[in-house]
Amino acid sequence: MTTLFTKPKPSTLHTLTVDPLAPYNRVYSLLYSLGILALLYHHCTTFLASPSFLPLPLLLADLVLAFMWGLGQPFRWRSVRRREFPDSLIDMVARKNLPALDVFICTADPHKEPPMSVVSTALSVMAFDYPTDRLSVYVSDDGGSEVTLFAFVEAAMFARYWLPFCRENGLKERSPEVYFSSSIGGNSDKMKLMYRAMKEKVEGALQRGYVTGNDLIATPKETEIFKKWKGFTCHDHPSIIQVLLESSKDTDITGNALPNLIYVSREKNINSPHHFKAGALNTLIRVSSVMTNAPVVLTLDCDMYSNDPQSPLRALCYLLDPAMASNLAYVQFPQHFQGLNKNDIYGGELKRQFRINSRGLDGFSGPDNMGSNCFFNRQALRGSHSSPLAPLGSHDESEPRACGSLRLDSVLKRAHEVASCNYEVGTKWGSTIGFRYGSLVEDFHTGYRLHCEGWKSIFCDPERPAFVGEAPKNLDDALGQIKRWCIGNLEVAISKHNPLTFGIRNASLPVGLCYAHYAYWGLWCIPLTIYAFLPPLALIYRKRLFPEVSDPWFYLYAYLFLAAYLTDLMDFLRSKGTIHRWWNDQRIWMARGLTSCLFGTIQFALNHVGISTPRFNVTSKVMEEEQSERYDKGMLDFGVASPFFMILGTSAVVNLSSFVMGIARAMRIEEVFNEMLVQLFLSGFVAANCLPIYEAMFLRKDGGKMPGNITLISILAAGFLHLIGCFMFII
Repeated sequence: MTTLFTKPKPSTLHTLTVDPLAPYNRVYSLLYSLGILALLYHHCTTFLASPSFLPLPLLLADLVLAFMWGLGQPFRWRSVRRREFPDSLIDMVARKNLPALDVFICTADPHKEPPMSVVSTALSVMAFDYPTDRLSVYVSDDGGSEVTLFAFVEAAMFARYWLPFCRENGLKERSPEVYFSSSIGGNSDKMKLMYRAMKEKVEGALQRGYVTGNDLIATPKETEIFKKWKGFTCHDHPSIIQVLLESSKDTDITGNALPNLIYVSREKNINSPHHFKAGALNTLIRVSSVMTNAPVVLTLDCDMYSNDPQSPLRALCYLLDPAMASNLAYVQFPQHFQGLNKNDIYGGELKRQFRINSRGLDGFSGPDNMGSNCFFNRQALRGSHSSPLAPLGSHDESEPRACGSLRLDSVLKRAHEVASCNYEVGTKWGSTIGFRYGSLVEDFHTGYRLHCEGWKSIFCDPERPAFVGEAPKNLDDALGQIKRWCIGNLEVAISKHNPLTFGIRNASLPVGLCYAHYAYWGLWCIPLTIYAFLPPLALIYRKRLFPEVSDPWFYLYAYLFLAAYLTDLMDFLRSKGTIHRWWNDQRIWMARGLTSCLFGTIQFALNHVGISTPRFNVTSKVMEEEQSERYDKGMLDFGVASPFFMILGTSAVVNLSSFVMGIARAMRIEEVFNEMLVQLFLSGFVAANCLPIYEAMFLRKDGGKMPGNITLISILAAGFLHLIGCFMFII
């Protein structure tokens, strides 16, 4: 058994550089804070001088904006960049002394997460530049699909050829799906034919929804495996654990050992809570503890393939550093996405969340957990800071790891026990052990709680992306994903582990504020909804909400708006973004505030008072051909009758109509520009961001146009708001 901690010299394994702009960012935070205080003072004095209803919503909006701005400032106080040296690690630590590694891959729906995509992810990590006898890959199938298992039975056979092929050709991209779709992969005819044959068999089974005898090679082992599936449903079945490859027995075509490959479908019972992905990951922690018990655990989304076979070595440059290893919980790699169109119309790379803010948190206790691409010290998931070799797999956490063959009856029996529905009853799983329950965003919640328990983390962002996956490429899915995150974050915000109390007390002030920034993400809906509707409606009825151009207070508003946007643009450009991508990113931020944050906050509030709403939907990784073509051309897709699009359409119509009427009035009445410039600007700015919405509502004829009923409802809703404005501002 290999200890996690060796004796390499930490100074030669990695370096850290603090952002040289950090001192200037702190000065900027102070100056902007003074501007916010002056703005709030102006609000209060204006209201006291002339009490009325109109200033109150704007005061609320600005208070929330100030609150969210303040929570996010620590991200910019000590941003750091790291660099690691995996070659030095190998020089200092012999490959035979590298710690064992368990990889967890979770999938839940074979129709939204195609099995061949999951297979390609698994094959890419099985081909890591890492000792194969120290590598185990666990696939959690929460959908309980025999087609997914069949895909991995086929993948186990294909791996015998694929892994040697990757080594002999020095491939960097070791996902067969990605490799064979590239121009380079087209030259590997034999391997490509093998992969295509496997893919056709799996996709044929997926279309039927079951595996037939013709799909199988009909070995006794296969027959035994698939007999077990009769009568199962994805919501009610016993635990299923299949060792498809065993390193001590199975070899590739060159005679080298293959990694362990284990399929796990935990027991499901409609009367037992399953805790979504967190429950699946905790099952994998226990099953792997019984079977392999590697001290390092990598969690991966099912579509997030390895793009750099040396990524485990990069993570170990930190995990094997004795200066930090005792309290280092995980090393987080950022999420990168393939196939984003040139200008990233849906803001899919989430540059601020996955890159900019993570570097900021890394200057304190380390980045939050992003749910994928994360190398954990297994001990951190055990709930204690004791020896990393402490075993895990039983209620008292004292039972040693099983030795010998993974297929031994005693090993499999114990693995089935820890994968049962009732195993966690009466234990601390999900509270202080494993991935934490109580939130849809188990990754955020778990990383936050680990930091509160004294653990640290590292953000590892090498030049070549270590992992690459799929982002939602239609607008409804993109907004739906953020809505789910908003709900999960709010669940943390109102729990006893509120970052503003528990987080600041148990981690630090900057860390607590940063986590609170995410926890209260849903509150963006308040200022964005108010600013989307109140100023344009007041403009129509010539009700001034902001200072005139001739008023000195006007320049305070101009400063606060321009400084915030220019700072955001500068951060974006410094993180290798473009102006066009930044424009789309800020546009989608406003769209999320009006849709994802608003609907997520409402759904959270309903759940909180006991009104049942849908809890979790898997984001689809499947994309229709026409939809893909529109995305590649940079055309936003509004082709489904989504309530998200109704509110976006309503906002677009309200702001366009108010802007046109405001300009028309300003051309006739000279003083209107002086009185209403801020409201004219806001309506025009929103209208400029809504150009794709107007095209989808009135000009486009393709499948991505906005459905006629959504357009009609949006126009009627805008008219209704104008009517309400009449009562608010005139009557």
